[in-house]
Amino acid sequence: MDRLPIIDVGALVSRGAPEQQQAVAGQLDAAARKYGFFYAANHGVDAVLVNRLVGLAREFFAQDVEQKQAIPMSAGGTAWRGYFPLAGELTSGRPDWKEGLYLGSELGPDHPRVREGVILHGANLWPTLDGFRPVVLAYIDALAQLGHALMRGIALGLGLPPDYFAEHGTADPLLLLRLFNYPSLPVPAGSATQWGVGEHTDYGLLTMLWQDDVGGLQLRTDKGWIDAPPVPGTFVCNVGDMLDRMTGGRLRSVPHRVAINTSGRDRLSIPLFFDPDFDTRVQPVPGSGPGQDDSGRRWDGANLQAFEGTYGDYVTAKIGKVFPDLKKAVAS
Repeated sequence: MDRLPIIDVGALVSRGAPEQQQAVAGQLDAAARKYGFFYAANHGVDAVLVNRLVGLAREFFAQDVEQKQAIPMSAGGTAWRGYFPLAGELTSGRPDWKEGLYLGSELGPDHPRVREGVILHGANLWPTLDGFRPVVLAYIDALAQLGHALMRGIALGLGLPPDYFAEHGTADPLLLLRLFNYPSLPVPAGSATQWGVGEHTDYGLLTMLWQDDVGGLQLRTDKGWIDAPPVPGTFVCNVGDMLDRMTGGRLRSVPHRVAINTSGRDRLSIPLFFDPDFDTRVQPVPGSGPGQDDSGRRWDGANLQAFEGTYGDYVTAKIGKVFPDLKKAVAS
């Protein structure tokens, strides 16, 4: 069976010798071309910080529904922050069997995009748990640094200067953090729910996922679906749609899903999405050329390589399908 590669990215994180960074870049490029996924080891993110966030996330989800609903996404407005309940998020039109808390970079009311009401920009809704806010913000900062390091490696693997992506949309990336809880509860009879998360691809550049030891993540390869089981001390990383589009399909945004949790205990996953700045115009990287129609291999039947516009255009069109009721409420 295919197994996703585990890549030691320490040379990128520490900005090691050029030949060491280039060697890691070659591994990233090969993994992103074949699978669209890889495990990042020796990533430099403090294990104590990760464990603190994991503990706080479990504490949050262990609360009564009424306590969690004190910070609903409907109160987050255009920032799209806050809690959604079990089966409150849709993938491909079907409710997922998970609950979650949406977070991101903390932006105050004086930020220009907050004043303009640009979606995905604004303040977080914080639960009343001691230490939650500083731990979340420290974690976002740490994963942002890892994201910059990985994007330097991806640039090198494409034969580009290491700072290419920083100069073309990620100097100030859009950072979105999600805490997801998959309870081990039976799906109600007659429900349209079939998966913890249905088949989908991620929208942006790069996703970095921490997952606990329950497992359930699967990705589609040319030979069929394979598991991406937990590997202690690593993040599961995957290519998003925009990186696929920018490389003309060389680096693959691969469909993935999460099985219904039947383990008897809750499953926790924490993805951070490292995406281009909202106003970045998505353009092919030098040397990539136009991509071929890829609608035949995509989960949604869309030709990703035909997309023209900014990342904001792309993500705005996508996100309303995930929370259609919230989209209507924000628009009204």
